[in-house]
Amino acid sequence: MEENNVTRMPLLGDDAPAFTAVTTQGKINFPADYKGKWVILFSHPADFTPVCTTEFMTFGSMIEEFKALNTELVGLSVDSLYAHIAWLRRIQELEWNGKKNIEIKFPLIEDIRMEVSKLYGMVQPGQSNTQAVRAVFVIDPKGKVRTILYYPLSMGRNFDEIKRIIQALQKADADQCATPADWRPGDDVIVPTAGSCGTAKERMESKDENMYCLDWFLCFRKQKK
Repeated sequence: MEENNVTRMPLLGDDAPAFTAVTTQGKINFPADYKGKWVILFSHPADFTPVCTTEFMTFGSMIEEFKALNTELVGLSVDSLYAHIAWLRRIQELEWNGKKNIEIKFPLIEDIRMEVSKLYGMVQPGQSNTQAVRAVFVIDPKGKVRTILYYPLSMGRNFDEIKRIIQALQKADADQCATPADWRPGDDVIVPTAGSCGTAKERMESKDENMYCLDWFLCFRKQKK
């Protein structure tokens, strides 16, 4: 996004900035090619680096879990397409943490000119001028930015949390609710605050057996485990 010729990173609720790119799976038009799907767009500092290798092995091993959530993966680094292909082939030959023969089937963007990286604020001078940080953008089926995560170069991402984010957003959208701290699928959810679901008194005195309140501002709806 550009304002007065100054590019700024997208914010929560913004339309995901559009771009066309060459990837290991062919050319993509983002986010148009993913309309109707959730997308995890993520960047990594460089191919043939240790932390990034463990991350790709993890993402690759979870691809079917994400597909079951109607979620696609799209990776990016400032390396060339040839470097990407060589690295992904090498990854398939490695074994780590119970993971082996991992084939990376999702697209990995070639971003040598850093055009996409800069569009999404993935290049941060305080960390590096030549590498993208570990950024994660969760894009919803309407092409809106719903979650943004940044990790330093030295830290591998928590993939269980990334999956939980997708599950929590989908639950909130489907049931018009909120999810409490450490929520997991099957846990009780938070009922919208007073004003959107009756007055505080009505909420506290509700006869709905599936709803319970700890106080006027904190009410939950029971979920089937």
